[in-house]
Amino acid sequence: MIVSFQLLRQRGVSIVTALFLVVVLTGLAVAVATLSTAQQTSTSLDLLGARAYEAARAGVEFGLYQNLVNGNCVPSQNVLAGGTLSVFTVTLTCTVASTPGMGSSVNVTTLTATACNVPVPGAGTCPNGVTATPDYVRRTVSVQF
Repeated sequence: MIVSFQLLRQRGVSIVTALFLVVVLTGLAVAVATLSTAQQTSTSLDLLGARAYEAARAGVEFGLYQNLVNGNCVPSQNVLAGGTLSVFTVTLTCTVASTPGMGSSVNVTTLTATACNVPVPGAGTCPNGVTATPDYVRRTVSVQF
């Protein structure tokens, strides 16, 4: 009779152990899923940032070409990038400042290209200072010559 009583007491321990293991394994699965999602979001934003930089760089190169070859210095214009950069709007600004130097004035031209993936609604320009999207990316490249 004593043996059967001990077996009855030990039967409840396996349920508690199984429940504990289920809770621990569920917690680990949730932690892995959360970490994986955060890593994927971070990688996606990093890729968007690199593409935005390349779009801004392409905008500066376009502005340099327009200025040096065609003699154009448009104060502000939007430049459309193609390919994988087509999701970005690039706003190119060009300013010319006359600076005194060595007896004559020297013109210093500054080209600034700002690329973003969510332009200002209606205006279609970058940067957008009031966007509420969590994946908003903006990069600026500036050149003086």
